[in-house]
Order: sequence, then C-alpha cells, then structure tokens
Amino acid sequence: METSSPTEFSFHTWGANSYGQLGQGHVEDQSSPRLSDTGSALQKTAVRAVSGGGGHSVVVTEDAEVFVCGQNHKGQLGLDHNADIFTFQLCHSLSPRVIKVACGWDFTLLLTDCGRVLTCGSNAFGQLGVGQAVTHSSDPLAVASLKEPVVSVAAGLRHSLATSDSGCVYQWGVGLFSHARRALNAQPVASHLNSTVPFLVPGLDQKTSRMVAAGSMHCVCLTGDGDLFLWGSNKHGQLTCPESFVSSHSYETLAGGEKVVNVWSGWTHIVAQTETGRVFTWGRGDYGQLGRLLSESQNPDQESVDPSAGVRNKKSCLPAEVKALHRATQIACGSEHNLAIVGGSLLSWGWNEHGMCGDGSQTDVLQPQLLSGLKPLLIGCGAGHSMAVCAEMTDS
Repeated sequence: METSSPTEFSFHTWGANSYGQLGQGHVEDQSSPRLSDTGSALQKTAVRAVSGGGGHSVVVTEDAEVFVCGQNHKGQLGLDHNADIFTFQLCHSLSPRVIKVACGWDFTLLLTDCGRVLTCGSNAFGQLGVGQAVTHSSDPLAVASLKEPVVSVAAGLRHSLATSDSGCVYQWGVGLFSHARRALNAQPVASHLNSTVPFLVPGLDQKTSRMVAAGSMHCVCLTGDGDLFLWGSNKHGQLTCPESFVSSHSYETLAGGEKVVNVWSGWTHIVAQTETGRVFTWGRGDYGQLGRLLSESQNPDQESVDPSAGVRNKKSCLPAEVKALHRATQIACGSEHNLAIVGGSLLSWGWNEHGMCGDGSQTDVLQPQLLSGLKPLLIGCGAGHSMAVCAEMTDS
C-alpha cells in the first residue's frame, strides 16, 4: 500500500523583495509563493522559527543554526558586514544555540536556549538594549543587563520587549517616547518608554507574564492566567480604550471572558486566540488585516470629535471573532497582513500591495482566503513579505 510521508522540506517566500528578503537571488516582488533558493542546507533541515523585518528575513533551524537574507545596511543580519544578501546565508558568528527570533524594522533579536538575548542592527532608538554608545552593530551583541533567563522576545518598529523566566516584562528602545510626550502633554513619560537598556515594565508585578508581542508603537503582554495587557499608542483603537496613549497598561477582556492562550500583533492590529480555539481581531482594519468586513461605525480610521474632551478620537474597532480562523494552529502577522494554518491549510488576508497575500494579485484581501498547493508546517511574516516552511510529500 502506498503512503505519503514528508522526506524533506521546502521553503516558500512571496511578497515585497526590494532588498532580496525573499532569498530568491533577485529583488523583484513575487505575488505567488515560490521556492526560495535556500540550497540543500535548509531543504533537508527542520525549521524552528522564521521572522522578518522591514526588509530582512531570519530562519532558525532545529539544529539552532541561523540563516539570514535581505537588507543589511544596519547590520541586522548579524554577518559582521553591511552588504545586502539575496540568498539565505548561514550566520557563522553565532556560537550560542538560538531557538527564537524576532525582527524589528531594521534590527533583530535572537533568543538562545539558555535564555540570553542577542541583538544586532540599528540602535538609533536604543532598540538593541545595549545603551546609547552603539549606533548600530553587524555583530550580535548580548543584552548584558538582562540578568535572568528570558523566555519570550518581541520587536516593534523601534522598541523591544522581553519576558523573563520569572514572569517579569522588560522594555527598551525609545521609539514610543516622542509619541508619548505629545499625547501626554506636560505629564512625565514613564521610564520604561524612554530607556536604551531593559527596564522593568511597572504595574505587572502581580502578574506572571508568559509572552510578549509588539506593534509599531504598542506593546502586548499575555499572562499565565490568560489575561491580556496592552500599552503604548492607541491611534487605531488597538488598545480598545478612550485614551490616545497608555503608559502602563490596559486590560482587555474578550467575548465570554475566555482565557487567551496566544497573541500576535501587526503594526496597528492585534490577533488573539482563546482556550476554545476562537480567534479575535481588533485595531486598524482598512487593508482587510482584521479578516472581517467592517461596518461604517467600526472603521477605525474614521475620526470623531469628543466635544467634552476637545480632542479628536479614532473610532476603535473592538475585538470580534473571525470564525474562519477557528482552531488555527499557527498565525503570523506582518505589518498589515496575516497568515494562518487552519486544518493543515494555509490562509492569508490583509494588505496585498506587494503580493504578500500570495494570490497572484496586488489587491487587498478582506477575509481569510485559501492558498492551495502547499502543506504548511511553519509560517512567518516580515513587514511586507511572507514565508512558509512546507512538507514535501512523496509516495513510499
């Protein structure tokens, strides 16, 4: 009897490619999934994690090897030089075993198996967590002031987050500072929003944090109890509160009060999954990144004037379920687009200007759509590109 079983892996990439971040050996955008020119090294190796930034991609294998490609003008590839790379290249400078990765716009966070955080790329806003003396680094640097082991890292546009083994949350990078100063007027800006080294986020000391996620200018924390805490910019209603900026945190409750088990963030939208497998989205939705049709009253980019406050407020799009994503086993968010694995199939939706939704067009996708012909095992997104590790099936 013939059976099908995976014998090797294929790595597909698509979307924006101005800097070679698709690893296909050229710099042309691709609106459909295509095999990345990874060579034999990645084709026969299981992949643990994939992530992308503004113009670069990082792949971590089960053997803890790190492969990189794309934009490298600030050294974000960790290759000890600043030249862009158009095909995936092994990062030889990493001797520690890397198990997780998070990519900001032009920097990279690498988490090792012993809980150390390594960073490379731009440090113009202190996002590397090593102080102000370093402007950028093409050689991965250890974030020495993180004394306890880290279990989760997240990279925003110009800021970084980490969760320690004991459940504490640290933030660094001043990317949110100027926005906070404008929003808070004469009020002082909290220290964790204006630090170039890891700073303990206040107000979460009674919680055991499990993981963090980051938007362009907001932060997300998921606790072990299944609670969500949000802070930072609320320009597009992603914090679901009246304030335009929240310094410490606000608490988000999903429908029915279900516990949250996983959370992801795009630049201005958030996706969360509950213990029963339900998936909720909220925040900005004008590119279709929420995966559901919005009524006029739900459009987060419509402005209204609150006469009593004398300020302009964005009408927020509150959390609502996307039933097509029920029991998704993986979800990944780019800046304004998303991927998901549901029932072993690959779905995509959202911003599609560069073809990152993979349907062969550049038209935004308003609801999750099937990308056929792939057997996805692992997915990841950059700001404007998509990646999928797939099983190659052969008869045996």
